[in-house]
Amino acid sequence: MHGGNQTRVSDFLLLGISENPEQERVLFWMFLSMYLVTVVGNVSIILAIGSDSRLHTPMYFFLANLSFTDLFFVTNTIPKMLVNLQSQNKAISYVGCLTQLYFLVSLVTLDNLILATMAYDRYVAICRPLHYVTVMSPGLCTLLLTSCWALAVLYGLMLTLLTTKVTFCGSRKIHYIFCEMYVLLRLACSNTQITHIVLITTGIFIFLTPFGFMMVSYVRIVRAILQIPSASSKYKAFSTCGSHLAVVSLFYGTLCMVYLQPIQTYSMKDSVATVMYAVVTPMMNPFIYSLRNKDMHGALGRLFRGKGFQRLT
Repeated sequence: MHGGNQTRVSDFLLLGISENPEQERVLFWMFLSMYLVTVVGNVSIILAIGSDSRLHTPMYFFLANLSFTDLFFVTNTIPKMLVNLQSQNKAISYVGCLTQLYFLVSLVTLDNLILATMAYDRYVAICRPLHYVTVMSPGLCTLLLTSCWALAVLYGLMLTLLTTKVTFCGSRKIHYIFCEMYVLLRLACSNTQITHIVLITTGIFIFLTPFGFMMVSYVRIVRAILQIPSASSKYKAFSTCGSHLAVVSLFYGTLCMVYLQPIQTYSMKDSVATVMYAVVTPMMNPFIYSLRNKDMHGALGRLFRGKGFQRLT
């Protein structure tokens, strides 16, 4: 343990990406716009799927839950960030910081697990099409989603409880947009070696295991598609996976930039990468999944014309 001031902190200062007032004004309007687009996009996806019986399939069931997770995720972080950009008081309480950390870890984990579940859905649909209805039954879909939620909640709770064992003293300044595990550990005045080892070990398991599962699923999917004789059928099969692959690439690309590194090398460039996975990815997901999806286009069109709301009521 380091010497010096050992007084426990009661709050932290979320300084964000910039402390320049002019830049903060620009960032406020940029993040507010992105937040509103994210909310409208993901709520639209959820309502469109809920209001159209043709989209009551496993793939869209998981997509609606992914949109809900993204919506919850940005609401956990961006509103506080917007308040800080407009306020001179950038403090967040110790309890508030840990609460934000808990939901951050849980929701990122949930996103990751739902993406893996969606990969399994695509594997069954393409590699075992005759058994798809029986395999991806409502009961199994509910079980898979419940398991994702349970694992995400437990993992978030574990890391949050681990953080409560760390002693914070001295500097309260967090040069970041929200309370994040790596950044908090840099403020610790107690020995964090064990915490760091647990964080890296569990992080590799909880994120790379689903990623490996997705890669194996897609290797089998590609093999199955290449055996399809018709070119149009091949294109249709690939198109059902394209959106998912794009989201997976964006999600894991930005996540790896931030977390697969030692705490000591964490810098401002990682803050930019965090904005990518914490703000840009949830905003882009609705566009990626509806870009070339005729069923989603039709459902969104009926929703905005008011027909979807009539079905919901």
